[in-house]
Order: sequence, then C-alpha cells, then structure tokens
Amino acid sequence: MTAPADLAEEMSGPAPTFYLLQKTFCASSKTSELTVMAVQLDTIRATAERIAASHNLDLVDIEFQGGAKFRTLRIFVEKNAAERAKLASVAQSGEAEDLPKGVPVEMLSGVTHEDCATFAQDFGTVLDVEDLIPGAEYTLEVSSPGLERKLLRPDDYTRFQGSLVKLQTFSPVNKNRQWQGRLTKFADGILTIDLSAVKQKGKAKKAATEQTVEIALANVEKANLVAEI
Repeated sequence: MTAPADLAEEMSGPAPTFYLLQKTFCASSKTSELTVMAVQLDTIRATAERIAASHNLDLVDIEFQGGAKFRTLRIFVEKNAAERAKLASVAQSGEAEDLPKGVPVEMLSGVTHEDCATFAQDFGTVLDVEDLIPGAEYTLEVSSPGLERKLLRPDDYTRFQGSLVKLQTFSPVNKNRQWQGRLTKFADGILTIDLSAVKQKGKAKKAATEQTVEIALANVEKANLVAEI
C-alpha cells in the first residue's frame, strides 16, 4: 500500500463509484471469478465500517478503481450521528468560529485531517495483514464525502430535506431525466423537488410544467447535493 493520498477535510462531490479487483482466480468459470470479486469488496466494506465505528465515524461510501498496476481504494467517512450532533450544538452556540460560513451544519461531515489520517493508518494495516487487496501495490485515499456528496440511501433523502439536489432518473419524468431543485419532502418513497429554487435549463425547463415535480426513489439512478455557499 502506498501512503494515504490527499486527506482533504471537505472535498467536492466524489466521482461516480467504480471498482475492479483484478487477480487470476482459481475458478471454474467467469461467474465464479465475479462472485469472488464481489465478496472481497463486501469484506472490505464491512472492515471499513468496523474500523470507522471504532473512531466514532460512519462509512459513507467506498470506491475501487484501476487495473493491475494502478489501483486506488477510496473511502469516504464522516463523524457519526452523535458526534455530528455535538458539532451542531457548538455551531448553534456561536462558539465555532472555524466553521464555513453559509453552509448548513448538517451538510458538514465534521471530519478533520487527523481523523482521516488515523483511520487510514488503522484500516490500511488491516487491509495488508488480512490481504484483502491481494496483488500489486495500491493507493488508499480517505476523505470526507464533500459538500456535494452523493445521496445513496433512503435515510440520506430524509436527512437532507431542504437541500438543493441534482439527480438523474432511470426512466424519464415529463420526458426528462435530469432534474435540479430543492428537496422539500421525502415520504412513502417519493421525492418532491421544488423546481423554482433554481433556474431550469434545456429539457428540464421544457419539462417543468409545474413548480414541483414528484419522483419515485426507485426511479433515481444517481443523485447528489448541490453546494450553497
């Protein structure tokens, strides 16, 4: 493993998730190889969650990119709910002068450079001891999810109600798949997006026949927050 790279405290939104574990497996078929690869990633994810919890962190996302020679494992973490609540309390008291101005506290991960470095050291050691990424050298990157973080779970949509979001659907809604606006409500698996919160362009402008649009969560291919600073 190479040294942890770019342990940023608050990054911009991460790139789409890709992973590829390349190794010659003693398997009887390609299906068996893919199964081994998937299980390995699940093991890495479970390990990351366990190590993160020991540092009062939550695992947000995991990415594995690259080929046989240039491989990168990216881990995105944030403070757990209890630690984020403490951060919010400090912000409300007005004592947190170092917090970014104009950014809702809930959008901040609370993660510091030291948090990332400590987690990277412990997690990297376990990866190597247990040989969870066998083969050639790889790079481990650990950071916060950034202000334009991806929305990955139903709980994310509940947590970030009131925030600006950008999303793409699997199937068109009003003949459009790209939407941007304020997430005003998430209930019963349906997102309500206030389109008047941003200036719509292109197909979205033509599709915005109403001020709001309702989109089923099951129809969301990908989504992320839009930073407001």
